[in-house]
Amino acid sequence: MKQIEEYEVNPFTMLIKPIAYGSKIYSQIVEVDDEFLSPFKPLDIIRNSCEYYGCDYEGRRNGTRQLVGYAHKIPIAIDPTNRIFFFPTTSPNRQECIWISHEHVEDHDRINPQEALILFKNKQSFKVPVSCTSIITQMERTSYLRTKLMQRIEYNERKAFYLVQRPKPMEASENSFDYGKKR
Repeated sequence: MKQIEEYEVNPFTMLIKPIAYGSKIYSQIVEVDDEFLSPFKPLDIIRNSCEYYGCDYEGRRNGTRQLVGYAHKIPIAIDPTNRIFFFPTTSPNRQECIWISHEHVEDHDRINPQEALILFKNKQSFKVPVSCTSIITQMERTSYLRTKLMQRIEYNERKAFYLVQRPKPMEASENSFDYGKKR
């Protein structure tokens, strides 16, 4: 695993997992074709990534809360225009919280009542110490958030298109001063 100092979540990021490194918590970052070790905790990477894409983490949390009404284990739209949505496996404030990219998950399977296997689109798989039911719930919540945000983005794009492309008002071919005059 390559050790890096700075990292922003990107469209290739699949998973950010806490890992004990001595007495500290680092992050194992798994991308489609690479893995990294960062000296930052997973939540710090998520926070910094939100800022990198122009919004702070608390703003993203509050926006999600208002948009879809979730209060706990809130999925985060790090960059909706690039379809970068992550969900936490537990409370983000807990050290064992793993962040998973919604875009890269292909399937999930139950290992035992408190453990699930996540299968990614690149055929890699990872065990996570949460129930399969919890993973399903988090996937559904993230899907709902994505749908609501994409509907708003598309609505605003259509609205902007029609404002720019709206038909010009029709005008009479005769001069307006000719109306009502007798000849």
